[in-house]
Amino acid sequence: MIENPLDKLPEILKKDLDDNLCVCNEVPKRVIINAIAEGAFTLEEIQRKTYASDGNGCCKRQVCRLLECLVPESAASDS
Repeated sequence: MIENPLDKLPEILKKDLDDNLCVCNEVPKRVIINAIAEGAFTLEEIQRKTYASDGNGCCKRQVCRLLECLVPESAASDS
């Protein structure tokens, strides 16, 4: 569990939290951030939990950027 995930994001990534980051599956950025905060530490786990980047994958890079910013290094090296 990640406490206060928004505190870990650069200002630019805190914008438009309620807008769909994944347009194909209509998944808001906030839902993806919450999934990461709750322990979805890989792209595959994000896809399973939220369906983000499960369409044509155009948001994959943005989801990966959120993972880079939020996932603790110890968890990232375990994956």
